[in-house]
Amino acid sequence: MKKLILASQSPRRKELLKSLGLSFQSITSHIDEENFHLQSPEDMVKALAYAKADAVSKGVEEDAVIIGSDTVVVLDNKILGKPKNKEEAAYFLELLSGNMHTVYTGIAIKDNKNSNSYIDVEQTQVYMKKLTQDEIQAYIHSNEPMDKAGAYGIQGLGAIFIEKIIGDYYSVMGFPILKFYLGMQSMGINLFDVRDNY
Repeated sequence: MKKLILASQSPRRKELLKSLGLSFQSITSHIDEENFHLQSPEDMVKALAYAKADAVSKGVEEDAVIIGSDTVVVLDNKILGKPKNKEEAAYFLELLSGNMHTVYTGIAIKDNKNSNSYIDVEQTQVYMKKLTQDEIQAYIHSNEPMDKAGAYGIQGLGAIFIEKIIGDYYSVMGFPILKFYLGMQSMGINLFDVRDNY
């Protein structure tokens, strides 16, 4: 049976994979994400997801399937990644306040023995309510925004700011579960057959 490896230490991605009843190892990819910023959001997250899976794959000798994923938030053609500091988090939240933005999440699945791979992207529209400065500062003070694309987490305290979404909720969390399922299927792996077997 192939080993399942997540090319990420993201708590959200790990939580979502665990919710599917899968056992997996989590390995950080250590790639330089700055080299990917000249591409369109769709191409960027697909390229980053694949680069993460590929980087981890090179260090794994056993028969394994490696999963990479990457998420960005886009507003008016501006890509909002993870904020570098609290000031940038406040800036991102001010931009998103009262507006619709798009979340792009790329997923890549790579079989390190036969080089089969699957790459796809999910995009979801998210509508955020108008935020007051007090709300922005209180949210930043919670520290939740600091490790998340766009400086908010839909699955945590940030949920109180979301009016509606059109698309895949799990993609906004950072891991498009349906795309993962379809990708594994396309590589001949049925998740129903491998639950609790990894």
